[in-house]
Amino acid sequence: MRKGQIQRKKLHPHYVVGFIDGEGSFSVSVNKHRTMKSGIEVKPEFEIELRADDREILERVMETIGCGILYDCSYERYGWFPHVKYKITSTKDMEKYLFPFLDRYPLQAKKRQVYKLFRTIILLMRSGEHRTERGISQILELRNEMRKLGKKHNHNSTLDPSLETARIRENRSSGGVEQ
Repeated sequence: MRKGQIQRKKLHPHYVVGFIDGEGSFSVSVNKHRTMKSGIEVKPEFEIELRADDREILERVMETIGCGILYDCSYERYGWFPHVKYKITSTKDMEKYLFPFLDRYPLQAKKRQVYKLFRTIILLMRSGEHRTERGISQILELRNEMRKLGKKHNHNSTLDPSLETARIRENRSSGGVEQ
């Protein structure tokens, strides 16, 4: 257990998988970055966001998966209740904790396809492919496939001067912010 993690009773793995199917989000941002050797930064993340009064559920999800960080979010300006966000942004943690968990207890909904594409992107990154033009192209293709499974219609993106951040936001009944 890492410093700062809260010790809570683990949840049943099938409960967590169902929760991820309904509330989880896999996203990959691809942006220009001046200090990166390739000039491009690829930022994957897995997250679940809920109202702050459901924080204990996310603490227990984090305990069950074995990694991640909780963030408090304020959406007061939108007139929303406070939220808490569970995130995994480390590709090492994804490979060591999240992937084995989701491979052992597979997602059941359409999100399973999104997860497989997301996992492939992470494995490409872990092998250094995100540092090459060919690798960036592969990642963009996979991300476009992820986007086709999302809610937005405009799902094609290429490497152009206005690289946008693509966020795959699946069914979010908690009132999270879509970007």
